[in-house]
Amino acid sequence: MPTVSLCMIVKNEEEVLARCLSSAKDMVDEIVVVDTGSGDATKEIARRFTPHVYDFEWIDHFAAARNFAFSKGSMDYLMWLDADDIIQPEDARLFEELKAEMTPDTDTVMMKYNIAFDEQGKPTFSYYRERMLRNCPKARWEGAIHEAITPFGKVVHWPAAVTHRRKAHTDPLRNLKLFERLIERGDTLSPREQFYYARELYYNTRYREAAEMFERFLDEGRGWIENNIEACRVLAQCRLALREPKPALQALLRSFAYDVPRAELCCEIGYYYFTRQDYRVAAYWYKAALLCERNDASGAFCLEDCYGYLPLMQLCVCSDRLGRREEAIEYNERAGKLRPQSAAYLQNKKFFGV
Repeated sequence: MPTVSLCMIVKNEEEVLARCLSSAKDMVDEIVVVDTGSGDATKEIARRFTPHVYDFEWIDHFAAARNFAFSKGSMDYLMWLDADDIIQPEDARLFEELKAEMTPDTDTVMMKYNIAFDEQGKPTFSYYRERMLRNCPKARWEGAIHEAITPFGKVVHWPAAVTHRRKAHTDPLRNLKLFERLIERGDTLSPREQFYYARELYYNTRYREAAEMFERFLDEGRGWIENNIEACRVLAQCRLALREPKPALQALLRSFAYDVPRAELCCEIGYYYFTRQDYRVAAYWYKAALLCERNDASGAFCLEDCYGYLPLMQLCVCSDRLGRREEAIEYNERAGKLRPQSAAYLQNKKFFGV
């Protein structure tokens, strides 16, 4: 059975580190924790789980820190987690199955990253990440921010997931500040960095700058397909925030140039027409969303509700506004089968008296 080193970088994570390591310690053969400048009890907590605790001087470069952590791993494979991640018991079991079943020629293991959840704790936003990699020179991180390793060799997608439980206190400007420091010192942003910089601008409501960066990213034509499609979606949101509806719709339609329609984009187009009270056209796009096939293995950011619950709920409203009450009730019931504790579903039941 292959051996695994869990390699982490941390800073001021005393709130969550023990939770993370407790959930993962029985899955791995070695734990490496690299501290980048904590001022709290992070290192003391790490030493309760492993003797392999190191210091790394922070240089505004996440890949450099992660590569240092990987350099300390001595097992067959290298795995990474963030301090506010946890491994749920059922995923730990799937991970053990992976180690028992994976063939010796496996190089990269992709695992789901669950980021957001509904009222029942079911993931509503997830995507695959390169989670475990053969301990070799190809396992090298790139990127100062939103760092990644390009999957290499034989790639296996495994159903085990990592659950992200963000800690209460985070600096929303951290990544934006890092990007701006890169730009100030004259660094050229890679296509991936352009994409993520534009997203940080959007998150911080700098919509005009975000839109310009997304346009530049798309126009240069060097981006990964899934990033291109997501860029179109968020660019549209920037345009709507700037009260530019026609360019917003154009951005959404531009996504179809890269691949077959995604449910996320169909829902966005549906909402565009919904807000303009064109319920007939909105319904068309929500129905189109229901026909889209979900492909998690593509690596795309997957908004699970867009593949069922959300378009069904919106079709309920569209049908009601079009005077089709029985059809509206049917759509609501279909949505309720997916999220039976949804407040919107329960409110609709009350509204329709069923």
